[in-house]
Amino acid sequence: MIGKFYRGFLYLMAGVAGFMLIWLMFSVITSVLMRNAGLQPFAWLFTSSEYAILYMTMLGAPWLVREKGHVHIELVTAALPAPARRVVSRGVAALCVLVCVILAWKGAELFLGNIARNDLDVRAYYFPKWILTIAFPVSFGLMAIEFSRFVFGKDLMHSGEAGIHE
Repeated sequence: MIGKFYRGFLYLMAGVAGFMLIWLMFSVITSVLMRNAGLQPFAWLFTSSEYAILYMTMLGAPWLVREKGHVHIELVTAALPAPARRVVSRGVAALCVLVCVILAWKGAELFLGNIARNDLDVRAYYFPKWILTIAFPVSFGLMAIEFSRFVFGKDLMHSGEAGIHE
């Protein structure tokens, strides 16, 4: 039950990231059309595009790790025998977990600092910064969980086959 909820949450985050990509396309086209018509694009249009880039990246990353969609080079792991490949793959995944935990920790410190100081992002509007920085601990924390599946689970991050696989 918890696993289903967790997986659903990851897919929901990926869906929101996909929506952000559509929003980016719409906002860029709208800005270009407005400029070509001699109009000044709305200030919030540009700001929302910047926020969408951040959220799209952060919300889609845990799902991407789960689906092994991130970029990694298998030139070395393809040349290794299966036992060594398992050790290297799990070691790389463990290093990824460590980096993600550190970034989640620092992101949580940033988020809590934004709340304590009542920091605002001042652009088109006054926008609480914590709404932006909450994405860091959540996304990096979930990525740490996903990478840990490659450390402790039966599935490896590396397939052992060099080249492009789709």
